[in-house]
Amino acid sequence: MMHALSSMAGPKLRRLTKAALASVLCRTRVNLHVRSPLRAAAPLVLGYHRVVERFDPKRHQTMPGMLVSRAMLERHLDTLARRYHFVGVDELGEMLEEGRPADRPLAAVTFDDGYRDVYENAVPLLVRKGIPAAMFVVSDLVGTRQLLVHDQLFLALSSASRQAARLSAFLARWLTVAAVPASARLSVARASGDPAQLTAALMVCLSQELTRRLLSALESNFGGAPPADAEGLLPMTWEMLADMQRKGITIGSHSCSHARLANEANSALSRETSASRERLEQRLGVSIRHFAYPNGSFNSTAVRAVAESGYRFAYTICSHQDRQRPLLTIPRVLLWEYSSVDASGEFMPEILDCQARGFMNGKRACQRRSHR
Repeated sequence: MMHALSSMAGPKLRRLTKAALASVLCRTRVNLHVRSPLRAAAPLVLGYHRVVERFDPKRHQTMPGMLVSRAMLERHLDTLARRYHFVGVDELGEMLEEGRPADRPLAAVTFDDGYRDVYENAVPLLVRKGIPAAMFVVSDLVGTRQLLVHDQLFLALSSASRQAARLSAFLARWLTVAAVPASARLSVARASGDPAQLTAALMVCLSQELTRRLLSALESNFGGAPPADAEGLLPMTWEMLADMQRKGITIGSHSCSHARLANEANSALSRETSASRERLEQRLGVSIRHFAYPNGSFNSTAVRAVAESGYRFAYTICSHQDRQRPLLTIPRVLLWEYSSVDASGEFMPEILDCQARGFMNGKRACQRRSHR
Protein backbone atom coordinates (compact mmCIF):
# COMPACT_ATOMS: atom_id res chain seq x y z
CA MET A 1 0.00 0.00 0.00
CA MET A 2 2.71 2.52 0.97
CA HIS A 3 4.47 2.42 -2.38
CA ALA A 4 1.21 3.13 -4.17
CA LEU A 5 0.49 6.08 -1.92
CA SER A 6 3.96 7.59 -2.15
CA SER A 7 3.77 7.41 -5.93
CA MET A 8 1.24 10.28 -5.93
CA ALA A 9 3.72 12.92 -4.73
CA GLY A 10 4.33 15.60 -7.40
CA PRO A 11 2.35 13.63 -10.01
CA LYS A 12 2.89 15.86 -13.05
CA LEU A 13 6.63 16.17 -12.52
CA ARG A 14 6.97 12.44 -11.85
CA ARG A 15 5.00 11.54 -14.95
CA LEU A 16 7.00 13.91 -17.14
CA THR A 17 10.28 12.52 -15.79
CA LYS A 18 9.19 8.91 -16.22
CA ALA A 19 7.94 9.48 -19.76
CA ALA A 20 11.15 11.22 -20.82
CA LEU A 21 13.36 8.56 -19.26
CA ALA A 22 11.36 5.70 -20.76
CA SER A 23 11.52 7.30 -24.22
CA VAL A 24 15.29 7.74 -24.02
CA LEU A 25 15.83 4.18 -22.86
CA CYS A 26 13.69 2.77 -25.67
CA ARG A 27 15.45 4.87 -28.33
CA THR A 28 18.91 3.92 -27.11
CA ARG A 29 17.91 0.33 -26.35
CA VAL A 30 19.66 0.35 -23.00
CA ASN A 31 19.93 -3.07 -21.40
CA LEU A 32 17.71 -2.36 -18.42
CA HIS A 33 18.50 -5.64 -16.72
CA VAL A 34 22.11 -4.61 -16.21
CA ARG A 35 21.08 -1.47 -14.38
CA SER A 36 18.13 -2.95 -12.52
CA PRO A 37 18.33 -3.24 -8.72
CA LEU A 38 16.76 -6.69 -9.17
CA ARG A 39 18.56 -9.71 -10.59
CA ALA A 40 18.38 -10.07 -14.35
CA ALA A 41 16.82 -13.54 -14.09
CA ALA A 42 14.34 -12.58 -11.37
CA PRO A 43 10.71 -13.08 -12.34
CA LEU A 44 8.28 -10.19 -12.29
CA VAL A 45 5.66 -10.29 -9.54
CA LEU A 46 2.94 -7.65 -9.92
CA GLY A 47 0.91 -6.32 -7.01
CA TYR A 48 -2.49 -4.59 -7.09
CA HIS A 49 -5.14 -3.71 -4.51
CA ARG A 50 -8.62 -2.64 -5.64
CA VAL A 51 -9.94 -3.04 -9.20
CA VAL A 52 -12.81 -0.70 -10.03
CA GLU A 53 -15.02 -0.34 -13.07
CA ARG A 54 -13.97 3.29 -13.61
CA PHE A 55 -11.23 5.21 -11.80
CA ASP A 56 -12.50 8.80 -11.81
CA PRO A 57 -15.71 8.30 -9.81
CA LYS A 58 -13.74 6.53 -7.06
CA ARG A 59 -10.55 8.58 -6.85
CA HIS A 60 -11.93 11.15 -4.39
CA GLN A 61 -13.82 8.63 -2.27
CA THR A 62 -10.85 6.50 -1.24
CA MET A 63 -7.06 6.36 -1.54
CA PRO A 64 -6.38 6.80 -5.28
CA GLY A 65 -3.07 4.93 -5.14
CA MET A 66 -4.94 1.76 -4.19
CA LEU A 67 -7.08 1.78 -7.33
CA VAL A 68 -6.75 0.53 -10.87
CA SER A 69 -9.60 0.50 -13.36
CA ARG A 70 -10.53 -2.68 -15.13
CA ALA A 71 -9.51 -1.12 -18.46
CA MET A 72 -6.08 -0.07 -17.19
CA LEU A 73 -5.46 -3.47 -15.63
CA GLU A 74 -6.21 -5.04 -19.00
CA ARG A 75 -3.72 -2.68 -20.67
CA HIS A 76 -1.06 -3.67 -18.16
CA LEU A 77 -1.68 -7.38 -18.70
CA ASP A 78 -1.82 -7.17 -22.50
CA THR A 79 1.37 -5.12 -22.65
CA LEU A 80 3.31 -7.43 -20.35
CA ALA A 81 2.03 -10.55 -22.11
CA ARG A 82 4.11 -9.57 -25.16
CA ARG A 83 7.28 -10.21 -23.17
CA TYR A 84 6.31 -12.32 -20.15
CA HIS A 85 4.68 -15.68 -19.66
CA PHE A 86 2.14 -15.48 -16.84
CA VAL A 87 2.31 -18.29 -14.28
CA GLY A 88 0.68 -18.97 -10.94
CA VAL A 89 2.55 -18.29 -7.72
CA ASP A 90 2.77 -22.05 -6.96
CA GLU A 91 4.57 -22.72 -10.22
CA LEU A 92 6.72 -19.63 -9.82
CA GLY A 93 7.64 -20.53 -6.24
CA GLU A 94 8.59 -24.08 -7.12
CA MET A 95 10.83 -22.88 -9.95
CA LEU A 96 12.56 -20.45 -7.57
CA GLU A 97 12.87 -23.14 -4.92
CA GLU A 98 14.45 -25.61 -7.31
CA GLY A 99 16.55 -23.00 -9.12
CA ARG A 100 15.15 -24.11 -12.47
CA PRO A 101 15.80 -21.67 -15.33
CA ALA A 102 12.85 -20.48 -17.40
CA ASP A 103 12.92 -20.46 -21.19
CA ARG A 104 11.31 -16.98 -21.23
CA PRO A 105 10.68 -14.18 -18.70
CA LEU A 106 8.01 -15.10 -16.15
CA ALA A 107 5.42 -12.93 -14.43
CA ALA A 108 2.86 -13.53 -11.70
CA VAL A 109 -0.16 -11.39 -10.76
CA THR A 110 -1.13 -10.79 -7.12
CA PHE A 111 -3.77 -8.77 -5.29
CA ASP A 112 -3.61 -7.62 -1.67
CA ASP A 113 -6.24 -7.08 1.02
CA GLY A 114 -9.14 -9.11 -0.37
CA TYR A 115 -11.36 -6.30 -1.65
CA ARG A 116 -14.69 -7.44 -3.05
CA ASP A 117 -14.33 -5.39 -6.23
CA VAL A 118 -11.37 -7.56 -7.27
CA TYR A 119 -13.76 -10.49 -7.39
CA GLU A 120 -16.28 -8.46 -9.35
CA ASN A 121 -13.96 -6.71 -11.82
CA ALA A 122 -10.62 -8.53 -12.02
CA VAL A 123 -11.51 -12.21 -11.76
CA PRO A 124 -13.71 -12.30 -14.89
CA LEU A 125 -10.95 -10.53 -16.83
CA LEU A 126 -8.30 -12.97 -15.62
CA VAL A 127 -10.46 -16.00 -16.38
CA ARG A 128 -11.21 -14.70 -19.89
CA LYS A 129 -7.51 -14.21 -20.60
CA GLY A 130 -6.44 -17.46 -18.94
CA ILE A 131 -4.09 -15.63 -16.55
CA PRO A 132 -3.54 -17.21 -13.11
CA ALA A 133 -3.30 -14.97 -10.07
CA ALA A 134 -3.07 -14.91 -6.27
CA MET A 135 -5.24 -13.12 -3.73
CA PHE A 136 -3.81 -12.30 -0.29
CA VAL A 137 -6.63 -11.85 2.21
CA VAL A 138 -6.92 -10.49 5.74
CA SER A 139 -8.44 -13.54 7.42
CA ASP A 140 -10.28 -11.80 10.28
CA LEU A 141 -12.27 -9.69 7.82
CA VAL A 142 -13.40 -12.32 5.31
CA GLY A 143 -17.18 -12.54 5.29
CA THR A 144 -17.65 -9.43 7.43
CA ARG A 145 -18.63 -5.86 6.64
CA GLN A 146 -15.66 -4.47 8.56
CA LEU A 147 -13.29 -2.15 6.72
CA LEU A 148 -9.54 -2.49 6.77
CA VAL A 149 -7.90 -0.29 9.37
CA HIS A 150 -6.10 1.88 6.81
CA ASP A 151 -9.40 2.54 5.04
CA GLN A 152 -10.99 3.48 8.34
CA LEU A 153 -8.09 5.82 9.07
CA PHE A 154 -8.25 7.45 5.65
CA LEU A 155 -11.98 8.10 5.99
CA ALA A 156 -11.55 9.53 9.48
CA LEU A 157 -8.71 11.81 8.39
CA SER A 158 -10.60 12.92 5.28
CA SER A 159 -13.52 14.00 7.45
CA ALA A 160 -11.30 15.66 10.05
CA SER A 161 -9.23 17.47 7.40
CA ARG A 162 -12.10 19.92 6.96
CA GLN A 163 -10.61 21.42 10.12
CA ALA A 164 -7.03 21.23 8.86
CA ALA A 165 -5.28 23.44 11.43
CA ARG A 166 -7.06 21.78 14.33
CA LEU A 167 -6.27 18.31 12.95
CA SER A 168 -2.55 19.11 12.60
CA ALA A 169 -2.37 20.38 16.18
CA PHE A 170 -4.31 17.36 17.45
CA LEU A 171 -2.03 14.87 15.68
CA ALA A 172 1.11 16.61 16.95
CA ARG A 173 -0.13 16.35 20.53
CA TRP A 174 -1.44 12.81 20.20
CA LEU A 175 1.73 11.42 18.61
CA THR A 176 3.88 13.09 21.27
CA VAL A 177 1.83 11.55 24.07
CA ALA A 178 1.98 8.18 22.31
CA ALA A 179 5.81 8.42 22.34
CA VAL A 180 6.11 8.20 18.56
CA PRO A 181 9.71 9.06 17.54
CA ALA A 182 10.40 12.63 16.46
CA SER A 183 11.42 11.59 12.93
CA ALA A 184 8.05 9.89 12.41
CA ARG A 185 6.19 12.89 13.83
CA LEU A 186 8.01 15.09 11.32
CA SER A 187 6.95 12.81 8.44
CA VAL A 188 3.35 13.04 9.60
CA ALA A 189 3.57 16.83 9.86
CA ARG A 190 4.92 17.08 6.31
CA ALA A 191 2.04 14.96 4.99
CA SER A 192 -0.73 16.73 6.87
CA GLY A 193 -2.12 18.51 3.81
CA ASP A 194 -3.33 15.33 2.10
CA PRO A 195 -5.40 12.57 3.79
CA ALA A 196 -3.90 9.80 1.63
CA GLN A 197 -0.29 10.81 2.32
CA LEU A 198 -1.14 11.38 5.97
CA THR A 199 -2.62 7.88 6.19
CA ALA A 200 0.55 6.46 4.66
CA ALA A 201 2.81 8.34 7.06
CA LEU A 202 0.81 7.22 10.09
CA MET A 203 0.61 3.57 9.03
CA VAL A 204 4.39 3.45 8.70
CA CYS A 205 5.00 4.45 12.32
CA LEU A 206 2.02 3.08 14.28
CA SER A 207 1.29 -0.39 15.56
CA GLN A 208 -2.17 -1.84 15.02
CA GLU A 209 -3.12 -1.07 18.62
CA LEU A 210 -1.97 2.55 18.37
CA THR A 211 -3.83 2.94 15.08
CA ARG A 212 -7.06 1.77 16.69
CA ARG A 213 -6.50 4.14 19.60
CA LEU A 214 -5.95 7.00 17.16
CA LEU A 215 -9.18 6.12 15.34
CA SER A 216 -11.06 6.27 18.62
CA ALA A 217 -9.47 9.62 19.48
CA LEU A 218 -10.32 11.04 16.05
CA GLU A 219 -13.94 10.02 16.45
CA SER A 220 -14.11 11.56 19.94
CA ASN A 221 -12.57 14.84 18.79
CA PHE A 222 -13.91 15.22 15.25
CA GLY A 223 -16.97 12.98 15.10
CA GLY A 224 -17.51 9.81 13.11
CA ALA A 225 -16.55 9.72 9.46
CA PRO A 226 -19.38 8.85 7.05
CA PRO A 227 -18.28 5.83 4.98
CA ALA A 228 -17.46 6.64 1.38
CA ASP A 229 -17.95 3.92 -1.23
CA ALA A 230 -18.46 1.42 1.57
CA GLU A 231 -19.55 -1.37 -0.77
CA GLY A 232 -16.33 -1.16 -2.76
CA LEU A 233 -14.25 -1.25 0.41
CA LEU A 234 -15.88 -4.40 1.76
CA PRO A 235 -13.89 -7.64 2.01
CA MET A 236 -14.74 -10.78 0.07
CA THR A 237 -16.94 -13.53 1.43
CA TRP A 238 -15.84 -17.12 1.96
CA GLU A 239 -18.07 -18.11 -0.96
CA MET A 240 -16.23 -15.67 -3.23
CA LEU A 241 -12.87 -17.08 -2.19
CA ALA A 242 -14.04 -20.65 -2.83
CA ASP A 243 -15.28 -19.64 -6.27
CA MET A 244 -11.96 -17.96 -7.02
CA GLN A 245 -10.13 -21.15 -6.08
CA ARG A 246 -12.27 -23.13 -8.51
CA LYS A 247 -11.30 -20.62 -11.20
CA GLY A 248 -7.58 -21.07 -10.62
CA ILE A 249 -6.87 -18.18 -8.23
CA THR A 250 -4.45 -19.06 -5.40
CA ILE A 251 -5.47 -17.80 -1.96
CA GLY A 252 -2.74 -16.62 0.40
CA SER A 253 -2.54 -14.90 3.76
CA HIS A 254 -2.18 -11.18 4.36
CA SER A 255 -2.18 -11.64 8.16
CA CYS A 256 -5.16 -11.70 10.53
CA SER A 257 -5.73 -7.95 10.83
CA HIS A 258 -3.38 -6.24 8.32
CA ALA A 259 -0.97 -5.27 11.08
CA ARG A 260 2.34 -3.89 9.82
CA LEU A 261 4.51 -6.70 11.20
CA ALA A 262 7.67 -4.61 11.61
CA ASN A 263 5.74 -2.40 14.07
CA GLU A 264 4.30 -5.22 16.17
CA ALA A 265 5.53 -6.82 19.38
CA ASN A 266 6.81 -10.39 19.11
CA SER A 267 3.76 -11.63 20.99
CA ALA A 268 1.46 -10.45 18.18
CA LEU A 269 3.43 -11.94 15.30
CA SER A 270 2.45 -15.56 15.87
CA ARG A 271 -1.26 -14.80 15.72
CA GLU A 272 -0.93 -12.53 12.69
CA THR A 273 0.90 -15.23 10.75
CA SER A 274 0.00 -18.66 12.20
CA ALA A 275 -3.61 -18.02 13.12
CA SER A 276 -4.33 -16.49 9.73
CA ARG A 277 -2.95 -19.53 7.94
CA GLU A 278 -4.88 -21.94 10.14
CA ARG A 279 -8.14 -20.05 9.65
CA LEU A 280 -7.80 -19.97 5.87
CA GLU A 281 -6.89 -23.65 5.67
CA GLN A 282 -9.83 -24.61 7.88
CA ARG A 283 -12.38 -22.67 5.85
CA LEU A 284 -11.00 -23.28 2.35
CA GLY A 285 -9.74 -26.84 2.72
CA VAL A 286 -6.37 -26.19 1.03
CA SER A 287 -2.80 -25.73 2.13
CA ILE A 288 -1.88 -22.03 2.43
CA ARG A 289 1.73 -21.65 1.30
CA HIS A 290 1.95 -17.96 0.40
CA PHE A 291 2.06 -14.84 2.57
CA ALA A 292 2.21 -11.13 1.69
CA TYR A 293 3.57 -8.71 4.29
CA PRO A 294 1.01 -5.99 5.11
CA ASN A 295 2.28 -2.69 3.70
CA GLY A 296 5.10 -4.74 2.18
CA SER A 297 7.14 -4.15 5.33
CA PHE A 298 9.36 -6.75 6.95
CA ASN A 299 12.24 -7.14 9.36
CA SER A 300 14.17 -10.20 10.50
CA THR A 301 11.72 -10.91 13.31
CA ALA A 302 8.75 -10.79 10.95
CA VAL A 303 10.48 -13.05 8.42
CA ARG A 304 11.27 -15.55 11.17
CA ALA A 305 7.63 -15.55 12.31
CA VAL A 306 6.47 -16.20 8.74
CA ALA A 307 8.95 -19.07 8.44
CA GLU A 308 7.90 -20.60 11.74
CA SER A 309 4.26 -20.39 10.70
CA GLY A 310 4.92 -22.77 7.82
CA TYR A 311 4.75 -20.54 4.76
CA ARG A 312 7.02 -21.46 1.86
CA PHE A 313 6.85 -18.16 -0.01
CA ALA A 314 6.28 -14.56 1.06
CA TYR A 315 6.17 -11.24 -0.80
CA THR A 316 7.35 -7.70 -0.06
CA ILE A 317 7.57 -4.38 -1.93
CA CYS A 318 11.29 -3.95 -1.27
CA SER A 319 13.95 -4.24 -3.95
CA HIS A 320 16.16 -6.53 -1.86
CA GLN A 321 15.70 -9.86 -0.12
CA ASP A 322 16.63 -11.45 3.17
CA ARG A 323 19.86 -13.32 2.44
CA GLN A 324 18.97 -16.27 4.62
CA ARG A 325 15.36 -16.57 3.47
CA PRO A 326 15.06 -15.11 -0.06
CA LEU A 327 11.91 -17.12 -0.81
CA LEU A 328 10.20 -15.40 2.12
CA THR A 329 11.11 -11.94 0.82
CA ILE A 330 10.21 -12.06 -2.88
CA PRO A 331 10.04 -8.52 -4.35
CA ARG A 332 6.97 -7.22 -6.13
CA VAL A 333 6.21 -4.20 -8.30
CA LEU A 334 3.03 -2.46 -7.11
CA LEU A 335 0.95 -0.76 -9.79
CA TRP A 336 -2.13 1.48 -9.86
CA GLU A 337 -4.09 3.59 -12.34
CA TYR A 338 -1.46 6.29 -12.87
CA SER A 339 1.73 4.32 -12.23
CA SER A 340 2.53 3.94 -15.94
CA VAL A 341 1.12 7.07 -17.58
CA ASP A 342 2.79 10.02 -19.27
CA ALA A 343 2.47 13.71 -18.38
CA SER A 344 -0.95 13.91 -20.05
CA GLY A 345 -2.25 10.94 -18.09
CA GLU A 346 -2.18 8.54 -21.05
CA PHE A 347 -0.92 4.99 -20.61
CA MET A 348 2.65 4.63 -21.89
CA PRO A 349 3.81 1.03 -22.47
CA GLU A 350 7.47 2.08 -22.34
CA ILE A 351 7.07 3.23 -18.72
CA LEU A 352 5.46 -0.06 -17.72
CA ASP A 353 8.27 -1.95 -19.43
CA CYS A 354 10.86 0.02 -17.45
CA GLN A 355 8.97 -0.60 -14.21
CA ALA A 356 8.64 -4.30 -14.96
CA ARG A 357 12.38 -4.60 -15.42
CA GLY A 358 13.00 -2.84 -12.11
CA PHE A 359 14.56 0.28 -13.59
CA MET A 360 12.15 2.92 -12.27
CA ASN A 361 11.22 1.49 -8.91
CA GLY A 362 13.97 3.03 -6.79
CA LYS A 363 13.96 1.90 -3.18
CA ARG A 364 10.27 1.02 -3.41
CA ALA A 365 9.47 2.13 0.14
CA CYS A 366 12.44 0.15 1.41
CA GLN A 367 14.23 1.18 4.58
CA ARG A 368 17.06 -1.28 5.04
CA ARG A 369 17.71 -0.16 8.60
CA SER A 370 14.36 -1.65 9.58
CA HIS A 371 15.26 -5.07 8.24
CA ARG A 372 17.82 -6.06 10.83
